[in-house]
Amino acid sequence: MKKYEIMYIIRPNLESEETKNLVASLSNIFTERQSEVLELKEIGLKDLAYEIDHLKKGYYVWTLVNATNEAVEEFNRVVRITENVIRYIVVKDGE
Repeated sequence: MKKYEIMYIIRPNLESEETKNLVASLSNIFTERQSEVLELKEIGLKDLAYEIDHLKKGYYVWTLVNATNEAVEEFNRVVRITENVIRYIVVKDGE
């Protein structure tokens, strides 16, 4: 397992309950696949550097995980098909 830093941006027009459910479901991808979430910070609503899909703000979430390759691949797959995530990045810790 390797450490990864993950940041993703959620659409700002979601209800707070929907946002919490989405963050929880994305974190569960790791816990269900023999990986662990070391830290999770919901940074909150921030201005975007540039407009994405006519949105000027986004809800930022940062996560530090100790994950297997399978868990990271599944996270990438799920986040690509989730319409409420407008951007994401996964980086190996230390790079």
